Amino acid sequence: MNQEVYHIPALLPQTIAALDIKPGGVYVDATYGGGGHSAAILEALGADGRLYGFDQDEDAVRRAPAAADPRFTMVYSNFRFLHNFMDYYGVPAVDGVLADLGVSFHHFDDPSRGFSFRWEGVLDMRMNRRGGRSAADLLATASVEDLTRMLRLYGELRQAPRLAQAIVKARATAPVDTVEALRAVAEPLLNPRQVKKEMAQLFQALRIEVNDELGALRALLRQALKVLRPGGRLAIITYHSLEDRLVKNFMRTGDIDGREQKDFFGRSLAPMRLLNAKPIVPDDAEIEANPRSRSAKLRVAEKLSEQ
Repeated sequence: MNQEVYHIPALLPQTIAALDIKPGGVYVDATYGGGGHSAAILEALGADGRLYGFDQDEDAVRRAPAAADPRFTMVYSNFRFLHNFMDYYGVPAVDGVLADLGVSFHHFDDPSRGFSFRWEGVLDMRMNRRGGRSAADLLATASVEDLTRMLRLYGELRQAPRLAQAIVKARATAPVDTVEALRAVAEPLLNPRQVKKEMAQLFQALRIEVNDELGALRALLRQALKVLRPGGRLAIITYHSLEDRLVKNFMRTGDIDGREQKDFFGRSLAPMRLLNAKPIVPDDAEIEANPRSRSAKLRVAEKLSEQ
């Protein structure tokens, strides 16, 4: 499978422009995926530049075509350990950090991964298949209360309580461990006019919970602030409101919850400066060429001082 099929990077030229790449700079692509953003960063770097790519998925690491470039280092890890790995590689500071939080096309299109309700298969949904619980494990053990919480919070499903109860009732008879089994339980409770949309919300909720995506994002934001040098840039592409709210709050205030600190005179102590008041979104041409980019939002901030 080639890089273009594996994943088409969203907002590619806008992201590269936002990073304001210096030829001799040091950069991090925290979500390597299909390598599209990394390839563009390497193209903009000079001979003395450096790029570190993070990915926790073995498929992405194995397919990394940029790994042959001496300026590039592939880090087989979750980006939540960004600061640790920069210490490990002896990197005191970086000039830019990029994260595209979208799921690679490959994950959605590979039935064995269980990310999409369009295919039959086992409910896995783990980005890192080296460990952790799968979506099938989650559905086998989570309480009605926990299932309700995650479906309501991460999927924004108004039927969350009924779906949770139906899953727990169904698993008492037979495991809800495949896409087909979950669809059989959930579809009767969904809006007939919005089955695809609500099924996508259900799968999104499970994926976020299985991979602790919001916890990892919180860790990335805090650690990116530590590793960026003053003037360095943080560029994050989000795909749903929960991610976007966290990113916006952090870039605006330096606090995940958006609590702004001020000095004695009432001046903001925010460690970053948002470079775009409104998120950058794909234009009509990009959406037509890549419909999956429709919900992408790019926010960019610049670090103001040492942390």
